[in-house]
Amino acid sequence: MKTLPTYDPTLFEGAATYYTQYRPKYPDALFTKLTEIFNISGQGQLLDLGCGPGLLAIPLRTQFEHVVGIDPDPEMLREAQQQAEAVGTKNITWLEQGAEFISSDLGVFKLVTIGRAFHWMEREVVLQRSYELLSDDGGLAIISTQEDPWRSSQPWKQSALTVVKKWLGEQRRTGKRGQGFWTEPNPPHTEVLAQSPFPRQALYKVPFEQSWTISTFIGYLYSTAFCLQIFLGDNVKQFEADLKETLLAIEPSGQFKEEITVSVLAAWKH
Repeated sequence: MKTLPTYDPTLFEGAATYYTQYRPKYPDALFTKLTEIFNISGQGQLLDLGCGPGLLAIPLRTQFEHVVGIDPDPEMLREAQQQAEAVGTKNITWLEQGAEFISSDLGVFKLVTIGRAFHWMEREVVLQRSYELLSDDGGLAIISTQEDPWRSSQPWKQSALTVVKKWLGEQRRTGKRGQGFWTEPNPPHTEVLAQSPFPRQALYKVPFEQSWTISTFIGYLYSTAFCLQIFLGDNVKQFEADLKETLLAIEPSGQFKEEITVSVLAAWKH
């Protein structure tokens, strides 16, 4: 059974640079937790699906002999390659393809990671194929964060979301250059994972503090599938001015802090 239609190549159109610069970086505590729960020791391979600009693959490169990062978006992969070159890494291979098309040609992996991307995938297919590529002592980590203003209870983020809705409409847009609309994954990830070949799973949570300025939050919005800059057309400056005025009315310093939780839905082959 498929839970999503074919990947839309416009899903993150123009977002790659914003994604690298403004998406909250995963905290060091996350990588420590992954090392602990999957017994990572510098051996074997990592497969990072929906790798985007490499926010997981690049920091984890030192924990594996080799890393394979896969994403269907060529802009994201170009950004990932630039970021990898900037830190001088030579043990990452980047491949442009959907996670649904992974096969045994890639090799055997100690860990498969999916960061902020599982909801865009044909989840049952990806889980089955990931299971087949794992070593007997291997595992899977589905990683997500909760900075999304559509889910946030932070008053300033709710006010920011009001501005987004004012300019882009009440429904959450996604893909097809702003003509598509978001629907929540159904069933939830935990249920899909429970029906997969993986025999056991566990949920871990890693909190960290995130600081924002108005400009970094605007950059974050442009990194998302629901508020791509291209959706605004000729209204970019007006939108940014509206958002700035709204947020300064809440906090004149323009500085915001919040606690964000990284969730790790972990599963093991055995």
